[in-house]
Amino acid sequence: MPATKDYYDILGVKKSASADEIKKAFRKLARKHHPDAGGSEEKFKEINEAYEVLSDPEKRKQYDQYGAYFGGAGAPGGPGGAPGGWPPGAGGGFSYEHVDLGDIFGDVFGGGGFGGTRTGTSAGRGARRGRDLTYEITLGFDEALAGVSTKVDVERAETCSVCKGSGAKPGTSATTCPTCSGTGHVSQGQGGMFAFSRPCPRCGGSGSVIENPCAACKGVGRATRIKPVTVNVPPGVTDGGKLRFKGKGEPGEGGAPAGDLYVVTHIKPHPYFTRDGADVVMELPITITEAALGTEVTIPVPEGGKVKLKIAPGTQDGAVHRLKGKGAPKLKGAGRGDLKVRMKVVVPSDLTAEQKELLNRFASSHTGDVRAHIR
Repeated sequence: MPATKDYYDILGVKKSASADEIKKAFRKLARKHHPDAGGSEEKFKEINEAYEVLSDPEKRKQYDQYGAYFGGAGAPGGPGGAPGGWPPGAGGGFSYEHVDLGDIFGDVFGGGGFGGTRTGTSAGRGARRGRDLTYEITLGFDEALAGVSTKVDVERAETCSVCKGSGAKPGTSATTCPTCSGTGHVSQGQGGMFAFSRPCPRCGGSGSVIENPCAACKGVGRATRIKPVTVNVPPGVTDGGKLRFKGKGEPGEGGAPAGDLYVVTHIKPHPYFTRDGADVVMELPITITEAALGTEVTIPVPEGGKVKLKIAPGTQDGAVHRLKGKGAPKLKGAGRGDLKVRMKVVVPSDLTAEQKELLNRFASSHTGDVRAHIR
C-alpha cells in the first residue's frame, strides 16, 4: 500500500534541505508537539517518523527515489518491489532502526531523556538547584527610608534530618531499579518502526528505588519546615519593589546550590509624604494671604528634623519647591532624592461678613483680568 505522507512537508522543509536544517526543524516541532509539553502524541509520532527517515542518508535516498512507494509492498523492482526487498525487513536490505530520542532532546528537555521528572520515591537524585521562593513584607514609611533588619518565616523543603536526604530508612539504602536496570529511562517502541526514550515509570528517572522508605519523610529525602530567615532591607526600598537574597531559598539537591529568596516590599501610607522613586512628595497647604504676600514656614523632612521654607509672594496653587537631597536614599548609587513640596492654596469656605466685605473691596481695587487669555 503506497504511503501518502510527505516527510518534507511534515517537517516543513524543502526537498533540498541540508541535514542541519532538517535536524533544526525537527527539534522545533518536537518541542512544540511533545506529549510531555501538552502536544499531540500522534503528531509527535508523525514528526519522529519523518525525521527517522530524512536524517538517515541511505533512507532519505530511497525515500527520494521511490516517493509514495517508500516502505510499501507494491513498490516497483525486485520480488518485493524496490531493490533490497520491500517491505522493510523482507529482503535484508533496508529496515527501520530504533532511534533513541533522548540523545536528540538532551538540550531541549534538560538532559537525560524527556521531561526530567523526578519523584520522591527514588534515591540517587542528580544535582538540582533549589527552588526560588517569594515572600511579601509590609514596612512603615520611615522603615522603608531608613532600612531595616527583619525576619521572614520561610516555608521550604530541607534535607530530612533522619535519613540525611537519602530517602531510605536508616540502616538501608536504595537499590538499582529493576525496570530500567539503573539507566533511569526506558525505550518505548512505536509500531516497530522506531523508539524513543522516556523516564522510567518505576524510578522516575533516578535509576534507583527505595524499598524501605524513611518514616520521617516518606522516602522523599526532604521535609517541609518553617524557618525564620533574617533579611536586611536596604534604605530606600519602594512599594512593590523586589529584593533578591541569594542562596536564601530552598536548599539544592546533590550538592547543587540553594535557590534565592525574593522579598516583595509593601509600604504603609504616610499622613503627608508620598514616594516618587527616590524623590519624596509633600503637599503643603497655604492660605490665600500667604500665597499672595509670601511667607516663611517650617516643614518636616523625611530623614527627620525640620527645615524652613520661604514662599515667595504671588505663589500659585500647584507650584513646586524642590529641596535637593532631602528625599529618600537611592537604592542604586550614592546620595538621596529630593523633597518636592507642592503648594496647595486653600480657599476659605466659612467667611464672616466682615471678611467678605474686605474681599469685595480688594476685588474692586484689583484691575487685573485673570481670564484675559480666554476669548
